[in-house]
Amino acid sequence: MVLSCGSAAGVVFARHIAEICSRRSMDYYLSVSVGANPTTLLSEKGTTLSQVRQIHAYIIKTNLVTHALSVAKLVNALSQSSNPYDAVSVFAHALSRFPHLRGIEFSVPSALKACAKSRAFEEGKQIMSFVLKTHLWRDPFVTNSLLRMCFQVGTLELARSVFDNMPTRDLLSWNSLLSAFVLNHQPRKGLCLFTEMLSLGVRPDAPAVVSVLSAIAELGFVEEGKWMHAYIYSNKIHRSFSFVGSALINMYAKCGQIENAYAVFRSICPRRNVGDWNSMISGLALHGLGREAIEIFRDMERTGLKPDDITFLGLLSACNHGGLMDEGQFYFETMQVKYKIVPKIQHYGCIVDLLGRAGLLEKALDVIRNMPFEPDALIWKAILSASMKHNNIEMGHTAALRAIELAPQDSSCYVLLSNLYAKAGRWDDVSKVRSMMRKRGVRKIPGCSSILVDGRVHEFLVGKAMNLGYNQSVLSKLEEVVSKLKLEGYEPDLNQVFLDIEEGEKENQLTLHSEKMALAFGLSSVPEEENSQENLGRNQEGVSPHQLFNPGKGGVRTSLWEWVCMSGRGVVPQPHRKSYFLNLDYCECSVDII
Repeated sequence: MVLSCGSAAGVVFARHIAEICSRRSMDYYLSVSVGANPTTLLSEKGTTLSQVRQIHAYIIKTNLVTHALSVAKLVNALSQSSNPYDAVSVFAHALSRFPHLRGIEFSVPSALKACAKSRAFEEGKQIMSFVLKTHLWRDPFVTNSLLRMCFQVGTLELARSVFDNMPTRDLLSWNSLLSAFVLNHQPRKGLCLFTEMLSLGVRPDAPAVVSVLSAIAELGFVEEGKWMHAYIYSNKIHRSFSFVGSALINMYAKCGQIENAYAVFRSICPRRNVGDWNSMISGLALHGLGREAIEIFRDMERTGLKPDDITFLGLLSACNHGGLMDEGQFYFETMQVKYKIVPKIQHYGCIVDLLGRAGLLEKALDVIRNMPFEPDALIWKAILSASMKHNNIEMGHTAALRAIELAPQDSSCYVLLSNLYAKAGRWDDVSKVRSMMRKRGVRKIPGCSSILVDGRVHEFLVGKAMNLGYNQSVLSKLEEVVSKLKLEGYEPDLNQVFLDIEEGEKENQLTLHSEKMALAFGLSSVPEEENSQENLGRNQEGVSPHQLFNPGKGGVRTSLWEWVCMSGRGVVPQPHRKSYFLNLDYCECSVDII
């Protein structure tokens, strides 16, 4: 950032600076006038933001500011501006001019925050090097800022290293790393850190337990969730933070325990906030209980509490999962007309998916055309999935190309397109899609299902039972149950297999479905007299338990439903939710060509 005064305008600008600087000490001016908004530095008429930034540079480069507190105020102000990298530049220049300036540590947290916001990781590492070489390393405020900078730019390994080497750790240090693991989808590391926290006698507060509940929800660890629930109430943590209740509701819902989620929801009456209502509505949506979610929303309206955009996202998702097309369109209009809430792309996505799966593809496209912003890859995948369901090859092809253009490394786009062609018997086009994936280095993530039995999680990949230590018991149980199902009239839906193979081989492919293997293992591992409850989870996107166990003709879900009925066991499904609204048909409930 260089100030040029060579032009006539530059001369006028320079005089403008000189006049301001001559009126009073710049250190004094900064100490009283620089707040959260950097534009307050110069409130003179006609001064633009660009000029303000140039003056910031001029102030530092001409040594007008020599007081550490003034530097700190300036760096803090710029870190909150629309161009936070200016704060990094100012701090770097101040440090080079005054390397031994006492009190410079007051600027470090703001400079690190600016590095994180502007993704200036290299500059952040240089500041970290400066911190390590000075006494600042012993300042918890500085090291906590350094820790946050590390995980905000996506370097969790470095964040862990910084944490491990901190001379002193306060609760903020633990919470920062814990939330970093959870937000970056490393829940197991988060739980390990929480265990370490307890073993060292560090008492967690409400933000810590909320992070732990999020980790448990992502993993689907029901027993750990119940223990955490008891810990929260025995230590009265729920009284200090209003969002603990909504975190508990969310955890139970995502672990398949919708009754427990509702019990928590009832227990916090009448202190419920919007977050509690939102968690309950979203939990019911996840379980395909659309009408129940609508009833909860009506109860919320009766309390006089105003819903927000997250409320309507959960409500629209509930209508989508429950196939409630009329209700979904009604509430999409209600949020805009009655509550004056501007829909976001997620809300439009729910409506597009709802209309698409109802077969109203042209109407879904009209919604996309009238959106105030460009559709993302998820919306085009919704159209693609609906096109495959309703055999609209042309529209599916167009949607696939748009989705691939927006997300070229997302394997699901290619898999859906390949399955669309396979369903139509266009095997040459299937080969072209596979070739395209190879050239672009795109690899399909194999379908995976997991089951929790006796406190241990067992994972199964599609068609990979033979590489497991307990393969024989699983395969034996598979054969036993399939034989019983056929005696009851079950016929496998071979259209679920998108492979150019013989029908007998297609049936084998369906048998080695990952969810079937996981459930077979659960049924064979626990004696029937124990009437156990197995927790079934999958890595697919947004397939609700209602859909998974909805009896229909011939598909994977039909046989799973019948297995559960035959076994008399309690099986709790736990879908892994990566997507905000989609119930895509490319998951391992079908056998893909790729």
